[in-house]
Amino acid sequence: MKLNLKGSLYVLSGAISYGILATIVKYSNHLGIHTSVLTFMQFSVGVLFLVIFTQFKNKSLNIPPAKSNGKSIAKLLAFGTSLGLTSSLYYLSIQFIPVSLGIILLMQSIWMSMILEALVNRQRITPTKLIATLTVIIGTLLATNILFEPTAINWLGILIGLGAGLSYTISMYASSNIESQLPNYVRSKYLVMGGLLAIILFWNIDIIQHFNSINILWWGTILAIFGTIVPPLLFTKGIPLIGIGYGSIIAAVEIPVSILSAHLVLGEQVGAMQWLGVMIIIGAVVVVNRKPG
Repeated sequence: MKLNLKGSLYVLSGAISYGILATIVKYSNHLGIHTSVLTFMQFSVGVLFLVIFTQFKNKSLNIPPAKSNGKSIAKLLAFGTSLGLTSSLYYLSIQFIPVSLGIILLMQSIWMSMILEALVNRQRITPTKLIATLTVIIGTLLATNILFEPTAINWLGILIGLGAGLSYTISMYASSNIESQLPNYVRSKYLVMGGLLAIILFWNIDIIQHFNSINILWWGTILAIFGTIVPPLLFTKGIPLIGIGYGSIIAAVEIPVSILSAHLVLGEQVGAMQWLGVMIIIGAVVVVNRKPG
């Protein structure tokens, strides 16, 4: 099968977009903008865009608004909370640990997704996936530098980062499986709304207390564009053209992009052993998603 170039570029662009998010957040933090308002603005702008986009889509296709009953909406909102928790925990973790470590912990969703899939489908994990899981864990030990500098690790940041990885796993499952009979743009609207609700509950009074600068609107909108608006649209267009397997492999570029952007913009240092760990993790993604034959 010939790999579709257009589809590959869509997915690659989406992954790069996701990869620079943490660097944008941490840079904004250095400017004095609190994580709570950044996350709130990211999802608020995202919801506004998706509401308008849904209306435009229905009008352009000359179709009535897609019907979704209350049960479907409630389910999407509930699972959508995982989107808000993922961003909140991920952005919170990098307050304690480097961005390069935060993205590694977020991508523990690689093996967490395998376990979730096995539990939901009541299937045994195949030997290939088991080996890939162990490989990801080994790569993580190298990438996080735990084996060589254990005293320098902030364990609170590690725990929050792993929480982000678990939440990310649930959000990926929700994006692929929950109420899949509805159009993607309708599902995305309610999922992101659920994420916004989670952010309001998670940060609550902090959002009001730290909403004190016009720059918040600028940086929050940038986060919305690169985190809530552009990547889902690109993935929705690209993955059907190349398949979920190839899509997962290309999307793994998010890891080195995140690390490299943090190095160039924030000056974070990444050693050779950590890069080796990253390459091992990406190798595991390739192995588990390769097509037989």
